[in-house]
Amino acid sequence: MLRFENLCKRYDERVIFQGLRYSAGTGCVALNDESGSGKSTLLGIIAGEIEPDHGEVWIDGHSLRSAPLAAKSLLTYVPDDCMPYSLQTGREYLERVAANRKTDVDSRTLDLADRFGLTPHLEKRFEQMSFGTRKKIFLTAAALGDVKLVIADEPGAGLDAPARAVLIDLFRTLGEDRTVFFSSYDVDFSQACSAKVISFAELGVGV
Repeated sequence: MLRFENLCKRYDERVIFQGLRYSAGTGCVALNDESGSGKSTLLGIIAGEIEPDHGEVWIDGHSLRSAPLAAKSLLTYVPDDCMPYSLQTGREYLERVAANRKTDVDSRTLDLADRFGLTPHLEKRFEQMSFGTRKKIFLTAAALGDVKLVIADEPGAGLDAPARAVLIDLFRTLGEDRTVFFSSYDVDFSQACSAKVISFAELGVGV
């Protein structure tokens, strides 16, 4: 489902990482490493939001470099701060994602939103939502359509205990037939998701 080879990224003279390589099939993978190690940068590269200096990423066999549209159509990305368009409502965002993935906001999606406590917030604009509410909207959207890869940057941040329990159940379910690749400082959360916990040391040559 996910493979990357020889990923390198630097900003000016600072090398963030180099020579990273990994492959993953179905299931959950949690990247646990210290702050400032480059986790968000790596996830952004895998999601096609950041251009690497070297290396390549494949999503279900499609290269992000040579076939970006095909590759991106197979993934969903939950960044750390989930703010698409500030004037867009939560329902409008879910409907736009569903349309892009050629599906509908069905009863299962609305049930997941309700379990996250989102029902009273779906008509709010993103600028009116809390950090945690915005994240839960994006996490609900992650279950829409037939994507092969879910990428999430600190998905548990900003969530209370009940929402984290819903997220754990969601990731375990999604991991049954797709790859869920996420970063987290919380090893207990990662283990509750039945995730394989890795660090940069296991991704090749890190800096």
